Amino acid sequence: MNFKEQRYSMYIGRFQPFHAGHEWCVREMLSKGNRVCIAIMDIHDTEPDNNPYTYREVFNAISYIFIDETNVGDVEIIKIPPIESVNYGREVGYKIIEHIPPDNIKKISSTALRASNDTTI
Repeated sequence: MNFKEQRYSMYIGRFQPFHAGHEWCVREMLSKGNRVCIAIMDIHDTEPDNNPYTYREVFNAISYIFIDETNVGDVEIIKIPPIESVNYGREVGYKIIEHIPPDNIKKISSTALRASNDTTI
C-alpha cells in the first residue's frame, strides 16, 4: 500500500442538510483517487436554530449516499466537536485544497434549503 492509499482527504462540515453540493465535493475527491474522511461537526445541541439535524441524522444521510464507498473503506465518517477554525503550522505532510464546483453546484445553499423546507435527510 503506498502513501496516498494510507491517507484520507478530510472534508469538514455541519451538513445541515447534506446536499448535492456536498456530495459533489466528496465525489470530486474520490474521482482523483483519494479516500475521503467526512468529519461531521456535532453542533446541533449548541446551535439548534441553524443546525436542525442531529449528528446521527446527518451521519445516516451521508452513510446512505456513500454506502458502497464506506463498505470498501474509501469513505470514513467521523464526529468532531464544533470547529471555530482550521489551522496548521509548517509543512506537515498534507495539503489544503479548495474544490471549485461548477455554477449549478456552487449555488446550492443549506440555508436556502432549510428556509424552503425542501430538505431530505
